[in-house]
Amino acid sequence: MSGNNTKFYIDGAWVDPVTPKLYDVINPATEEAVAQISMGSAADVDKAVKAARKAFPAFSRTSKEERVALLQKVLEAYQARYGEIAAAIQAEMGAPAWLANKAQAAMGVAHISQMIKVLQDYEFEHVEGRTQIRREPIGVCGFITPWNWPINQIACKVIPALAAGCTMVLKPSEIAPLDAILFAEVLHDAGVPKGVFNLVNGDGPTVGQAISSHPEVDLVSFTGSTRAGIAVAKAAADTVKRVHQELGGKSANIILPDADLAKAVAGGVTACFLNSGQSCNAPTRMFVQKSQHAEAVAIAKAAAEKVKVGDPAAKDTTIGPVVSETQYNKIQGLIEQGIKEGATLVTGGLGRPEGLNRGYYVRPTVFANVKPEMTISREEIFGPVLSILPYETEEEVIGLANDTVYGLAGYVQSGDIEKARKVANELRAGQINLNGSAPDMSAPFGGYKQSGNGREWGKYGFEEFLEIKAVLGYKAA
Repeated sequence: MSGNNTKFYIDGAWVDPVTPKLYDVINPATEEAVAQISMGSAADVDKAVKAARKAFPAFSRTSKEERVALLQKVLEAYQARYGEIAAAIQAEMGAPAWLANKAQAAMGVAHISQMIKVLQDYEFEHVEGRTQIRREPIGVCGFITPWNWPINQIACKVIPALAAGCTMVLKPSEIAPLDAILFAEVLHDAGVPKGVFNLVNGDGPTVGQAISSHPEVDLVSFTGSTRAGIAVAKAAADTVKRVHQELGGKSANIILPDADLAKAVAGGVTACFLNSGQSCNAPTRMFVQKSQHAEAVAIAKAAAEKVKVGDPAAKDTTIGPVVSETQYNKIQGLIEQGIKEGATLVTGGLGRPEGLNRGYYVRPTVFANVKPEMTISREEIFGPVLSILPYETEEEVIGLANDTVYGLAGYVQSGDIEKARKVANELRAGQINLNGSAPDMSAPFGGYKQSGNGREWGKYGFEEFLEIKAVLGYKAA
């Protein structure tokens, strides 16, 4: 645990907030406080933005080679604190130890490593005819990140911004802020110049609003709910800053009739429930052809009932609690709505799993015979709740999959890869996963429609932090 929990990192130093205000960080497995942080104000944000603005001219002029060397030091410093970061994520959001170590903390290493490769190969200028095209850092960036994959979302914003030569202010989620404080210590230890990276803790309506509306912030990048993303965009509009949003999802998982049904359904359950269902790209709507619905339901029931909910520290735990009492109550309300609206409750349901009388634990829940108009088919639940929807034809299922305000991700399972690709091309979503493929750190991540705008990860995420300048009057190459 860091000794800097009640301080902010501004202009290369750990400083006290302008106005003291403490906030308990709750371990969702025990419902007890594990730490306290300070909640910031607009005055703290202003100090951080001014530090970032002051640092920008010098840092933006560093060479590509200097920034590659800096990222390599960041990677070394991160790996030295890896165990602490994983432990913090386990404590603050209830991630099982295996997930915190092998996936949550691992995303930091993955993003830093990938960005080193991108930066090494990137050309910032070239000539087209008589015009030089330059790509330059956009300026001061404001980052507002969520609690569900905390270090992933911090790293996939901060690291490409550093690579581009930008300076920044980060507001992590106040629900899961401890990993961010450790990450700030990592950047300090790696020698990131003072003012380049700044951290101010706080809530969205106060610190998030101050970052989004600050006239000296050139770009604001937000990950979270669509509702909060709209507030960020409105706050940013008056200063015409660039806005990136990675928002909600209700991703379709289309299982075509020629797929290996047992593998596809069981894999879909696992993917939906990973991280206690708290992933914006989770495949929460499973579409199965009507003739296979009963068999798919039986497979899903068996898979869901193998999921072990429990203590994040226990070796046999599959999923831990959801992150907070607020989230727990929201999920319970949506499960109740699913029952009321007539979906078939296959397994799970209301209340905590048997044997767990404290902690925000949710029963792994599967609904069948779900109709497209039902609330559980329309709203993002953000918990371990799967809806199975029957369909008749390929054309129909593509229409049903696209019938959502969201468009973050999609999933297609088929025994014929060409058929899977054909269906993928019809889906209005930013990233489509075929037959349970592994993540690709170089692939762009982001959504269509109300799932946001802009892209993160790899080269595509890196270029979001660059402005394009045309310098006319060059001679033809």
